[in-house]
Amino acid sequence: MGARTLRTLSLRNRELFYLGVVGVLTVLGFASVYIARQSLVSWGSLSYALFFIALYLAAHVVARFTVPNADPYLLPLAGLLTAVGVTEIYRLGPSDAFKQGLWIVIGVGLFALVLFGLRRDFRVLEQYKYLFGIGSLALLFLPRVPGLGTTINGARLWVHAGPLAFQPGELAKIFLIVFLAAYLREKREVLAQGRAKDVGPLLVIWGATMLVLVSSNDLGSGLLYFGIFLAMLYIATARMSFVLVGVGLFIAGGYGAYTKIGHVHERVTIWLHPWTTGRVYCPSTGGLALRQDCESYQLVRSLYSIANGGFPGTGLGKGTFTTTSGGELIPFVNSDFIYSALAQELGLVGAAALLLVFMLFVARGMKIALQADDGFSKLLAAGLTFGFALQTFIIVGGVLRLIPLTGITLPFVSYGGSSVVANFALLAGLLLISDRANANMVGAR
Repeated sequence: MGARTLRTLSLRNRELFYLGVVGVLTVLGFASVYIARQSLVSWGSLSYALFFIALYLAAHVVARFTVPNADPYLLPLAGLLTAVGVTEIYRLGPSDAFKQGLWIVIGVGLFALVLFGLRRDFRVLEQYKYLFGIGSLALLFLPRVPGLGTTINGARLWVHAGPLAFQPGELAKIFLIVFLAAYLREKREVLAQGRAKDVGPLLVIWGATMLVLVSSNDLGSGLLYFGIFLAMLYIATARMSFVLVGVGLFIAGGYGAYTKIGHVHERVTIWLHPWTTGRVYCPSTGGLALRQDCESYQLVRSLYSIANGGFPGTGLGKGTFTTTSGGELIPFVNSDFIYSALAQELGLVGAAALLLVFMLFVARGMKIALQADDGFSKLLAAGLTFGFALQTFIIVGGVLRLIPLTGITLPFVSYGGSSVVANFALLAGLLLISDRANANMVGAR
């Protein structure tokens, strides 16, 4: 089908066509992984791919009825990212792929719920801005509640409810973006004047958020929230002074955290000096060891994995992620370090192509922000898109050793239910904004 023919299709039919392309790629990906593992193709293995395709067709049907004028590329792009993630997770562990599939079902359910619930006018959320602000703080504080929160890898992020474990901070991010979009839309003119009484509520929410995140030792999410806050403040006011002051506060706070908080000091040290020629103190054992065999073990093995992929990659299903005895070469490879696994099997070409898909998603999101015809919609679309872009940069930058490594997930790709569900809510929000903007453009002609 040529480009001219595609342009003549309706927006939803165009979306359906690209979802079909994603479906074909998904089937080929699962087949490649299974052939590499078993030397044959099993219909049982392909059932994951067919199940995935059915889920996104259901999401397409929901979008067709609720947001007929929405951007036709966001859902296929999200589908492609999810397909890449599920395929690699299946390659690393079929049981985890099954769990990820269940979380995708929940994510699609939330996606449908948001679209049906807000299809008439999503701007009603603006009336509840303070509830969203307080809700984001409550979600962030939830892991600190005794008996609920669990500390993993030095960060207290997880909440256990029976057999389920989730990160409330993922949904808190969405709540905070809604609050900031509503508050900044209402106060952006007076904020541009810098009056303290109007800046106060923003600083209270930001300060409380930072306090909860620092107390949880989750500096990755702290950087994410700070970046979203600063970006949306600049978009609303166009005052570079806010950016400069914010960067100064971040540098001062970062230095203070580096000198006072052991977890942060450890992360920065690993980033700057992952290899040592002499033995240093190893906190996990209490003895002496090379840093690459202790604190920076994950990061160093991740870098080796990326280097092993070279330019063309080893091929799906043919990467090396276990030792001869069956142990993991890279702990948490399907979540924090899934990008390094993909870089090994897809090579520089495939890893760069994956980043281009993320860039296309961000470009479509920013286009939606530009097309929106009211301040709340513009700020909400820009905030959701910037949060998605910054989260991608933080985790990929950490894996590539551009910045200190944090435990943030790669959107739509990494293993983890909380992240998948939150990103489906983010996707629904962008489609709602796009649908209204495009409908108004058609009506104005």
